[in-house]
Amino acid sequence: MTKIVTAAQMQAIEARSERAGVSTDTLMERAGLAVARVARRMAGPLTGVPIVVLVGPGNNGADGLVAARHLRRWGARTTAYLCRDRPASDPKLAAATDAGVAIVAVSDDPRLARLRALLGSAHLVIDAVLGAGRLRPIGGVIEDTLAELARTVSGGASGRLRHPQVLALDLPSGVDSDSANVDPATVAADVTVALGYPKRGHLDFPGAAYLGRMEVADIGIPDGLDDDVRVSLLTESWARTALPPRPLESHKGTFGRAMAVVGSRDFLGAASLAGVAAARAGAGLVTIAIPESLVSSVAPSAIEPTFLPLPESGRGVVADDAVDAILDALPAYSALLIGCGLGQATETARMVERMLLSGADLPPTVVDADGLNALARFERWEGRWADDAILTPHPGEMARLTAQMPMPAANRLDTALDAAARWGKTVVLKGAHTVVANADGSAYVSPFANPALATAGTGDVLSGAILGLLAQAGTIGQGGLLSQGVSLRHAAALGVYLHGAAGESARGRLGDAGMIATDLPAELPAVISGLR
Repeated sequence: MTKIVTAAQMQAIEARSERAGVSTDTLMERAGLAVARVARRMAGPLTGVPIVVLVGPGNNGADGLVAARHLRRWGARTTAYLCRDRPASDPKLAAATDAGVAIVAVSDDPRLARLRALLGSAHLVIDAVLGAGRLRPIGGVIEDTLAELARTVSGGASGRLRHPQVLALDLPSGVDSDSANVDPATVAADVTVALGYPKRGHLDFPGAAYLGRMEVADIGIPDGLDDDVRVSLLTESWARTALPPRPLESHKGTFGRAMAVVGSRDFLGAASLAGVAAARAGAGLVTIAIPESLVSSVAPSAIEPTFLPLPESGRGVVADDAVDAILDALPAYSALLIGCGLGQATETARMVERMLLSGADLPPTVVDADGLNALARFERWEGRWADDAILTPHPGEMARLTAQMPMPAANRLDTALDAAARWGKTVVLKGAHTVVANADGSAYVSPFANPALATAGTGDVLSGAILGLLAQAGTIGQGGLLSQGVSLRHAAALGVYLHGAAGESARGRLGDAGMIATDLPAELPAVISGLR
């Protein structure tokens, strides 16, 4: 699985690479070549194409000079603009000069007139100014250089119809690689090439909004040097290995029985969305436990699930003594979801308390939405619930659970990891680049940030998908063969990946606006099939 690193972790890995026999110079050469290859794909046939590389003072600038050298040799009309003078003995600068790269130093361009002319004619600009690292305020000539780039990209006063594309080397200059904070001078990229590993700043906001499309370039770091990194990016290749097997000799019992305690008079759709998503994720049998007066209303939109009618305290509001009916039925089930659309009536909160905080023997459990809101009513609830479980809060629910209003927009990863450790639970913090944090300090981050998913009910689909995967963990098929199944944390992570991929598929057909939650469940089997 692809690791996600901090600036300090990246420096440590590079030092280990040096000791392992792969030098920093070798990594630079590979990084520059990787960036040049992406630039070639962006620019098309390179012969005579004007490309400007903005070269900073450090290793990021050196990587940019390597890229400039390759692009010149492939036929591009390449200029390296040195935002700060580099030593005359710099081997990367000498190699670029020998290859025919035109070199312009800012010290010879006091009014930036040559820079304006170069940017104005460029087809592609490579931002190799600052790259990865901790953010310091940008000022002086670098601020002026980036301001000229910003004016050119926006069209400025030139009135030109075609603006240059921007390719950022590792990170757009001014994005903090750890916190994702953004300097006002930062210019958004069309494509960002993450060198070796994605950085935390690639996958949190506001920095993630400046990346354009992100590509991760393998620069040849030896295997095993990142074993201490506990945060990983969810990838297609990992998701393929995590899928529960589907043996030919299977029957519906092979793939588990899932119960969803969901729905109320005001949120009928949540029940059907979660139940259908669990079935679409591969559970063998799904039961929707819902207030008894609502069964006939939900059944037409959830044909395949069975129903467990629950006693009510009022029409469509589950009674607290419904817990007895649920617990009586639960021994036959391999996974439980509680919360989607339950409502926030006092009786409902008492039912959740009796289910989760009274020592009941539960199967692997997912808690979402109003299940989380109910937990937040009870002080020190985590001390009353020792078992691991999957909690799936959105930022508002996380704020209520942590008594922090509002939850910070940045550092979502640290927020989720802290909560998972304090609560002893697997925490799925929903949103763009959803985080799956585990109590042991490990975490996964979703590659997907999709505005089409910002609509009511998509969280119910996610919880249902996780439930369906959790139901399949550790099941026994015919012949007594134990399937590998998926663990609690893998069910959460795989559900997040499948849900995100389903959203991307639906977005491709429907666009960013107007996609609704019911568009998602039917995408899940196609995504799973594609992975297989």
